[in-house]
Amino acid sequence: MRRPRSRAVAAAALLAPWIAPHDPSAQDLRSTFASPSLEHPAGTDNLGRDWASRLLYGARLSLVVGVVSQAIVLGIGLPLGLLAGAKGRWVDSVIMRCADLVYAFPDLLLIILLRSALGGSAFMLVVIIGLVTWVDVARLVRGQALSLKEREFVTAARVLGATDREIMTRHLLPNLAGPLVVVVAFGIPRAVFIEAALSFIGFGVDPSTPSWGVMVQEGYGAIVAFPHLVIFPSAAIGLLLLAFTFLGDGLRDALDPSIEDRAAPSIQAETALGGRRERPSEELPKAA
Repeated sequence: MRRPRSRAVAAAALLAPWIAPHDPSAQDLRSTFASPSLEHPAGTDNLGRDWASRLLYGARLSLVVGVVSQAIVLGIGLPLGLLAGAKGRWVDSVIMRCADLVYAFPDLLLIILLRSALGGSAFMLVVIIGLVTWVDVARLVRGQALSLKEREFVTAARVLGATDREIMTRHLLPNLAGPLVVVVAFGIPRAVFIEAALSFIGFGVDPSTPSWGVMVQEGYGAIVAFPHLVIFPSAAIGLLLLAFTFLGDGLRDALDPSIEDRAAPSIQAETALGGRRERPSEELPKAA
């Protein structure tokens, strides 16, 4: 079975103004609650708005939320985690206690509290998601930095007179690229799901904005008579989460050196046996 591709979702989101069959905000009260057809591939809602067009524009919002929020997470978690791991002592204690304070609150609860206090637009929601979910990146970077700074190449650089800043930027940071790419790949669907959940309960984007969470919330009231209003946006959320999950798994397999280390002994054993593995079930030849 072919896995869903995240680049297909990204292409559909970028090309939404050209491939969307209708204006996502245009209302046609003569075609309310229309079933899926050639004119409206995903049907229409209670205001006659084309559901397929709103799905395509909702993909743009979801990808923007995922990518921008992870950029904010990296901008906060990467330097704080690197500083805590490289410096240690009281710097590590202060940063990690702040991280523990944020980590103590459930993400959705803290985002709802900040959203109620700050309000604002969809961009403010993205900023709040980034401000709440940076802890995991900071803790990962700190742990990796604590391990790397005890390695021989860091000790050699310090003996040669390298400053703390040079060690962090030239020696620690390049070795953190692999784990960070994987964390970001898994963080994007997490941010998309948070935005959809908040929009569903009324704390997300403006209801007039095409959003998959808003679409599920709008179609929930008519789910019995018109289930397609909930099925299509729910399926879109699920496919996007699945696509980025597969992307994260692939990046983890490609960037994890331990996988090659585990595969090397089996390859060497197979080569030593002349290209075939020894079968435990085969009996040894009897002596004459």
